[in-house]
Amino acid sequence: MASENPLLFASALPFGMPDFAAVRPEHFRPAFDLGMTEQRAEIAAITGSDEKPGFANTIEALERSGRLLRDVGAVFSNLTGAHTNTALQAVERDMSPLMARHRNAIFLDDALFARIDDLYGRRSQSGLDAEQARVLERYHTAFVRAGAGRPKEVKDRLAAIAERLASLGTQFGQNVLADEESWKLVLEDEADLAGLSPSLRAASARVAADMGLPGKHVITLARSLVEPFLASSARRDLREQAFRAWGARGEAGQTDNRGIITETLALRAERARLLGYENFAAFRLADSMAKTPQAAMNLLRSVWTPARAQALREREALQALVHADGGNFTIAPWDWRFYAERRRKAEFDIDDAEIKPYLQLERMIEAVFYTAHRLFGLVFTPRPDIPAYHPDVRVFEVTDAAGAHAGLFLGDYFARPSKRSGAWMSAFRVQEKLDGDVRPIIVNVMSFSKAAEGEAALISFDDARTLFHEFGHALHGLLSDVTYPLISGTNVARDFVEFPSQLFEHWLEQPEILERFAVHYRTGEPIPRALLDRLLASRTFNQGFATVEYVSSALVDLEMHLLDEPGALDPAAFETKVLENIGMPEGLVMRHRPPHFQHVFAGEGYSSAYYSYLWSEVLDADGFGAFEEAGDVFAPAVAKRLHDFVYAGGNRRDPQDAYEAFRGHAPDPAALLRKRGLVEQSDAA
Repeated sequence: MASENPLLFASALPFGMPDFAAVRPEHFRPAFDLGMTEQRAEIAAITGSDEKPGFANTIEALERSGRLLRDVGAVFSNLTGAHTNTALQAVERDMSPLMARHRNAIFLDDALFARIDDLYGRRSQSGLDAEQARVLERYHTAFVRAGAGRPKEVKDRLAAIAERLASLGTQFGQNVLADEESWKLVLEDEADLAGLSPSLRAASARVAADMGLPGKHVITLARSLVEPFLASSARRDLREQAFRAWGARGEAGQTDNRGIITETLALRAERARLLGYENFAAFRLADSMAKTPQAAMNLLRSVWTPARAQALREREALQALVHADGGNFTIAPWDWRFYAERRRKAEFDIDDAEIKPYLQLERMIEAVFYTAHRLFGLVFTPRPDIPAYHPDVRVFEVTDAAGAHAGLFLGDYFARPSKRSGAWMSAFRVQEKLDGDVRPIIVNVMSFSKAAEGEAALISFDDARTLFHEFGHALHGLLSDVTYPLISGTNVARDFVEFPSQLFEHWLEQPEILERFAVHYRTGEPIPRALLDRLLASRTFNQGFATVEYVSSALVDLEMHLLDEPGALDPAAFETKVLENIGMPEGLVMRHRPPHFQHVFAGEGYSSAYYSYLWSEVLDADGFGAFEEAGDVFAPAVAKRLHDFVYAGGNRRDPQDAYEAFRGHAPDPAALLRKRGLVEQSDAA
């Protein structure tokens, strides 16, 4: 009964936090159905109006439409990513094509587009302020890119393609999660544990206990377990098992994603042609900072050349370590992290096991809060009285510099079988001021290993960087200060959205932060200055490897979407061909192979746009220079510009204009190569 469905009523919890305890999987389908029915009626009221199209009766009315559907969808999408089950997955498979059909019906509505197009044509005479003009432009662009105004047969085909792509993306993601849930490496005895740090032993023992294997240790395909295992296990045979399983996700049996990739690429290419573009990449990037695939390709290739050269030098150094050990094998992908860690120890007298005791998750969480406070005046107060969707999830009330409520922040830090791997930021509610001051509810989702009861959860320096990265996204949502939901928070160009998050990573490496928060989990002593110096000196260590595994993924993504007629493409053969063409160094693989490349195929978030991390890194490398030039990493005037034009600005401005308003000039691409330590190699190349 509708009267018993908690999704249909405002939550009684503080600040409107969804009442997760009351929500069951069977509540979602009727809530979705009602939400779609309500929005169809709201759209009909807009198109049926006899009034001349105006901003209030068309754009603002469109912004107000579908509120129930948006709220239900936010709860549902967050649960299916962070705490799913078979019942929710069944609803997800059913709803993904229906939601696509509903969205298509709106964006392909001739009467609705006629009103928007009329208003857009009169925009210079409509007395709109800058934010309203931006919202109108974004809506007009979205409708045109969806196919509005095109012949009926074209719109019908576009709608069918969108529905099918929605189903394919859902199945792709569920297949990867199934593979990650099903695989485990049981470490039976001390010989299997050779080389593992105390923290990894403890984490893998806890996983084993949770699986009903007390006394054993288990490595799963959670990145927080498998990557440190590959970096530390002295058992080459076990490293190979783990790496092969990690690389083979989505590539066999009932969870084989290769057919999904082939069909997805063909449908995306067809859609692009129907919309007048040569290929999907051209369509996708036309509405980005890059503007063209060639611009993105130029950036990737400019970095690939020095990165590849550096990776080859790194491989030679690792191979020398193998020979020094008496090894009679060539460095393979499952060896790289292990020998790189050995090399880092030799060259910088530092290893992950030495650093981790100083990187307590709790203290690193305090570090991101402290940084946000110093930059923007935010305060994060624990609210254990507000329940979340899982006992591990923490809730914080966020207040601004004036002490006013700014939003809720949820921290979901630990890996579990019900959560897809990786890390991300999302929102249960976005900031807006269309009908009152609506404050956001933002969540960061991580996949760190949970410590044993009573022990501190220790993370790697890369994990700490991920924590800062995702919190930068969270700040983008929390600090948003716009009127309209369409341009709120992270609703910006894909190759700009990573700028605020990657910029925030810089504060992790500041001595002031590490000396204050990197304290030993047993003694409470701060990280020794000598160790800190060695850690910071090693920041560009192994950057050839890191850059090559990322850029190769971005190049394969872009090349796949540059095909105008993908046909019956074989993803594995195409991957091999691209990697051969670019000269992929032996012993290295892509960070994300196509069968488990969720950024690209579990939806369209980063399709033909995985390059955007690198594009945004140009911005963040150059942007942090503003603080360095001020001589203070918390310089108030610089922080205010960063707040006003980036974190609070949403999509109020064109991203290039927003960046230049903050920085005072266009970004300098050379800053990226300097940050990654590739300048000398670039000059030599």
